[in-house]
Order: sequence, then C-alpha cells, then structure tokens
Amino acid sequence: MSSSEGRKRYAAVWGNGDYGRLGFGSLESQWRPKLVDSSSFHNQNLKSISCGGAHTLFLTETGRVYATGLNDFGQLGISDNNTYCMEPLEVSRLKKEIVQISAGYHHSGAITEAKKAVPLPTKVECLSGINIKMVALASEHSVAITGLWRAGLKLGRRRIWATSTGVPYFKVMNLGGMNLFTIRSAIVSLSLRCEYTPRHIKKLEGVKVKNIAAGLLHSACIDENGSVYVFGERAVDKLGFGDANNATTPSMIRKLPYSQEVASGGYHTCVDKICFVDSSTDVLHLPERVEGPFLRSPVDKVSCGWKHTAVISDGNVFTWGWGGSHGTFSEDGLSSGGQLGHGDDIDYVNPTLVAFEKKMKALEVSCGFNHTGAILESIEA
Repeated sequence: MSSSEGRKRYAAVWGNGDYGRLGFGSLESQWRPKLVDSSSFHNQNLKSISCGGAHTLFLTETGRVYATGLNDFGQLGISDNNTYCMEPLEVSRLKKEIVQISAGYHHSGAITEAKKAVPLPTKVECLSGINIKMVALASEHSVAITGLWRAGLKLGRRRIWATSTGVPYFKVMNLGGMNLFTIRSAIVSLSLRCEYTPRHIKKLEGVKVKNIAAGLLHSACIDENGSVYVFGERAVDKLGFGDANNATTPSMIRKLPYSQEVASGGYHTCVDKICFVDSSTDVLHLPERVEGPFLRSPVDKVSCGWKHTAVISDGNVFTWGWGGSHGTFSEDGLSSGGQLGHGDDIDYVNPTLVAFEKKMKALEVSCGFNHTGAILESIEA
C-alpha cells in the first residue's frame, strides 16, 4: 500500500508512555493522539505501525524499520546494552527491504520483500526454506501464514525467522496452499506442554487461510470463504459455541457471517463488526455485533489490545474498552495514560470517535498493551 500522490503519511500514538514506547523522547503518557515528528524517520513516509507490550515498531514505505520503547528482551532489535529507548531508532540489522512488521509483548518480527520472516535476531533453523505471507505476534506465541505447501518442510528456498521471550517452537498446520505456523515459548494450560519443533496440525488440512490474529493466550484465523477459526486457552471451550469445544485445535465459529478482518486481544476477539469475549471476564459469552457508528459505514481495520479495541471506519478511528481507570496491569491505582485517546481514563462501552490534531484519514491502527498507534494520511496534497 503506497501513499496517494503528493500526500504525506504520519504516525500518531497515544497512551502509556513508560519506557519511551510512544517515541517522543520522554516517559510522559499522552491522553490524546500526538503526531510523531517525521524527522524521527528521516522524513520518510510511513507505511504501518505495530504496538506491542511496551514497545512500538514503525515501517516506512521504503521498507526501513524503526523501534522505540522497552528493550529488556531485545525486542527493539538494537544493542542489548540499551534496556529502553525513548525515540525511534532504525533497526540496522535488517539488511533487506521489509514489507510487514509485528510487535508482540516481549518480541518482534518482520517479513522481507521476499516473504521471509526475519529475526530480531534469532533464526529458526528447523523452518528453513518456508515462504511467509503474514505474521502476528502476541504475549507468548506467534502465528504466521506461508504461501505454498509441499510434502515435508522444504517449501522452497526462502527461510522463516522469529524470536520470542524464550526458545520458540513452531506448530505447522497444512492449510491446503496456505500454511499456518504458531510459535510458543510458554505453557498455555495445564493440559499443554511446550514444544520446540514443528508439528503438523491436521485439523485445518485443506483449509486456505488468508488472515490471522494472535491474542494473549489464544489465536484466530479466517479462511478464503470468510469462516473464522479460534483456538487456544479460553478461546473456545468457555465461549459456548456448541460444537466448538476443544481449545487445543482450531474450531470454526459457525454463528459468524462472512468475515475479512480479525483481531485478538487479552480476553476478546473482534471479527469485522462482531466481538466476543472470554466468559471468565463475565462480559460477553457469544458473538455480538458492535453497531453505533458502524451502521452507516463499514469497518475497514480492527485491532485489539489487552482490554481495549480500535477500528477504522470511513477513514476515522474509533476506540472503546478499558481507559485506565482501574490502574495498569502491574500497579494498582496508577492510570495507564489514555490508550483510548479521549483525554481521560474513563472506560468507554461504546465506540467513540478519536479526534486528531488536524484533519487526516486513518489508514492503519494498532493496539498495544496499554497504548495505541495509527498511520494517518494528510487530506490535502
């Protein structure tokens, strides 16, 4: 996706500012969206943004990656001597043009123009030669789609790369032309154990996946027919979907209409305009359509954070969910800093329009743990 002729693209970020994750050169939180100075990216147009646990990745249209925020696990891809960075720094170890980025809670990933998942900086040798189409990173696992299936693991001459909070492992799902891999470094339930080598999951054999999402302890994907599959701890067995009762294998959510966009957060998943939540939160057990402003215009993009959601509709950003009034995840009573972007720490039940500094069109949006970012395009040339 390239910018319209003569139009400049910017990054706007807001929310918790700890460890410099917002990229403004300070630790201050931002209660409303603020544009990141384009000089931080050498005045290059921006293509996408990905917000992680306490760090943020930026991708320029020229394929260069910049990172800011916490670096305690090397998630910025810069020197290990820097525990955090308050302004975007270029990830110089990426020698090839990057086409997609993804920030997890403690790790990051990217895909080169040749569709290789690259390390920041660990190479996964056992998946050498796999052509990668898409990658999504979460708290303790990652998911990727490959482009071509052949017998065994030798799927061409390209390689897959990844990093995580520990030693990663991959599960391989043969999806009949599009293969899905998940990387995990921690136990997700008492019935599951860590694995460190690829394993073929036959449940999705013959299914062609086109979109993926990774949440706190669950994952979701959409096939070419618009069907939604979910799997992982609490993602299926407690939602009451009838035949979808096995969290260890992908299960189709039959009550959803044709879907294109999917996003998974801490305890919730959103598909286009429909959201459903882990029943342990006592909020919502079955998929429910989110209406409000989306009755007039469709949802183009959706992203889920730990307890908040952001979508793009008709070029505008709407957010709802946890505003920080109950404190951060680790410190009770301390506000998270306004990840909803409405100037306060109030929880919003309904989608609410986010106001920006100037009139701009939103192209991309990303929710981190308790901060949010968007790529905006100027309306006037």
